[in-house]
Amino acid sequence: MATTLSPLAPASFPTLPPIAGVRLATANSGIRYKGRDDLLLAVLDPGTAVAGVLTRSLTCSAPVIWCRDSLPKGSARAVVCNAGNANAFTGKAGDATVQATVEAAAAIAGCATDEVYVASTGVIGIPLAADAIGKCLPGMVPTLAADSAAWEKAARAIMTTDTFPKGSVRTVTIGGTPVTIAGFAKGSGMIAPDMATMLGFVFTDAAIAATALQDMLSEFTERTFNAITVDGDTSTSDTLLLFATGKAGNAPVASAQAPELAAFRAALEDLLLDLALQIVRDGEGATKFVAITVDGADSNAAAKRIALTVANSPLVKTAIAGEDANWGRIVAAIGRAGERADRDLIKITVGGTLICAEGMEVPGYDETPVATHMKGKEIDVHIDLGLGRGTAKVWTCDLTHGYIDINGSYRS
Repeated sequence: MATTLSPLAPASFPTLPPIAGVRLATANSGIRYKGRDDLLLAVLDPGTAVAGVLTRSLTCSAPVIWCRDSLPKGSARAVVCNAGNANAFTGKAGDATVQATVEAAAAIAGCATDEVYVASTGVIGIPLAADAIGKCLPGMVPTLAADSAAWEKAARAIMTTDTFPKGSVRTVTIGGTPVTIAGFAKGSGMIAPDMATMLGFVFTDAAIAATALQDMLSEFTERTFNAITVDGDTSTSDTLLLFATGKAGNAPVASAQAPELAAFRAALEDLLLDLALQIVRDGEGATKFVAITVDGADSNAAAKRIALTVANSPLVKTAIAGEDANWGRIVAAIGRAGERADRDLIKITVGGTLICAEGMEVPGYDETPVATHMKGKEIDVHIDLGLGRGTAKVWTCDLTHGYIDINGSYRS
């Protein structure tokens, strides 16, 4: 966990209210960090439904494999997450740690092991003792709580190089019944999600079937967590889980497209985007928050691929870090994205100023307003390909010496 707060950080952690059916506790496991909590236990009431999206990395962690195998059941009673060790590429030892962890948590919750979900984040390739996490869980039971303080402690416990905890809350109604959605996430580096964020846990007291939760989460992830990048590196551990305890009292909803879910759908996507953008704002060494919009592509998929190519370009990101209005780097990224582009149709606008059109710099282009825009903390890039109706928006940050400093000494 970094000690210097990101200059893009929000003013404070939001007040997350209790969610009926959810209790949280944190502790120090002693696995890596000293003087801070690095272990989270959440216990959920019977009847809680779950959905999830997970990294598609072929070298994913043991916890990801466990969650992938458990999700089809659609039922959850506990969550265990540790920071400091990713339990990834740890072979059979990693599987043994997960097994011992879920058995200990299942004993606490009084449930089957496949109703326990696990996640880990931190250094890759260092095996843990089988009981390294499980032995800590019984001592956490007396501190299980649902108040605002418990939520912030939970968000802080899962942090690694993050400089601030990330949380969000929304309140809507389903069929006239008030329901709440609250969640927290972590992530700062190794951020180029492929199905999910680094780690994210979202809870609601709404009564919604697991299949409907899954449909919504899969859809919204593409426009939120899968539309951010810090450094172009996808983690072995990406895990985003959504839990619905059903304690709000609304009539149970079985379909993601049910009319009574309209407000909930909008609120859930908004919350997921909020958490995703907080991750970008906490990018390792970041000083600039960058929004990149691509319009006029052959398809939405093509637009997104071009936008992410620009967002992941080290040359673009370092130019933004140096406050250099070097728009030629954007042109180069567009050209190598692997999607159709026509030199004479492309228009690039930065900070509201049109820079190039009809195959070249616009006549009379004055770089002054663009240079001024580049000195701010919020950078806006708009690309119009002029080919079709495909559109996408992604978010990233700049690439600074701070990123090198953090990652050059991550294990020390």
